[in-house]
Amino acid sequence: MQKAFSTYLFRESVLGVHLLDQVARAGFEWIEVYCSRQHFDYTNPGHVREIAEWFADSPVKLHSLHSPLSHDPEGTSHHSVVSIAFVEKQRRQDSMDEIKRALEVAESVPFRYLVTHLGVPGEEYDLRKFDAALTSLEHLRLFASQRGVEILLENIPNELSTPGRLLEFFQHTHLRDLRVCFDSGHAQLDGNVREALAKLENSIAAVHLHDNGGTADDHRLPFEGILPWKDFIPNLARTAPEAAWLLEFRDAERTHYDLDKAAGVFARFERILEEREA
Repeated sequence: MQKAFSTYLFRESVLGVHLLDQVARAGFEWIEVYCSRQHFDYTNPGHVREIAEWFADSPVKLHSLHSPLSHDPEGTSHHSVVSIAFVEKQRRQDSMDEIKRALEVAESVPFRYLVTHLGVPGEEYDLRKFDAALTSLEHLRLFASQRGVEILLENIPNELSTPGRLLEFFQHTHLRDLRVCFDSGHAQLDGNVREALAKLENSIAAVHLHDNGGTADDHRLPFEGILPWKDFIPNLARTAPEAAWLLEFRDAERTHYDLDKAAGVFARFERILEEREA
C-alpha cells in the first residue's frame, strides 16, 4: 500500500514548510494538498514556489490536489461556491476558471491527479446537471492532460455522486475512461462501504480513508467510527492494489496534530492484511 496523507487536516492553517516537514517525519510517502486559498493559495506565485521548492528537495511526492470548493479565501460566501455541475453557464465558467488556476500548479510541481466533486454536498439529482458536468469535464480534462494531470471524481454525500449515480453519469456521458477517488467515509454514509466499493471497483485510481459514526461526515481517523475496517481493508487491497491510500481526517479539537498516531493507522492496516493471509 502507498502511505499517503491529505493536508485537509491543516485546512485552517497556512500550508508551509513546517507543516510539510511534520508530514515527512511521520513517514508518509505521498501528499495530497487541499486547495482552499486560506490554506494553499494556488493563485499566489510565491506560495506555489515555496511548496514546489519543498517537494523538489524531499523524497515525499505530491500525489494530487483536491480541487477548490470555493474561490473565496474564507470559503463562507454562497456566491463563491465552485461546482462543475452548475446549470447556469456563467457560474459554471467561473468554476472552471478557478479549477484551471489550481491545475496550473502542475507547471511548477508535477502531480498525478486532481480530485474534484460532482456538485456540492446535499445537492439534488437533476439530469441537466449531468450535462453541465460533462461540458465542464470535456474542457477541464483537456486542460489537465496538457499538464500531465488526470481528473478524478469523488463520491460525496449528494444525489449526484453516490457510487450508483457515478456509474449512471459514466453511462450517460460516455466518459467510460473517467476514474474516481473512492471515499470510504462518504460511501459509508451512503449506506454500505463494501457495496460501494464493489460498484466502483473497476474505476478506482485513489482512495480517501476516514471514518464516521454513520450520521455525519465528520472525517474521523480510521478505527474511531463504525466502518468495518477488518473486512474493508482486505477488499480494498484486492480491488485497488495500485491506488494511493490517503488519510483525510480532521481533528475536531484542533489542539494538536498527532501525525504519529495517524501513521500508526497504516500499521493496523498491515496487521489486518497479515492476519487475513495467515
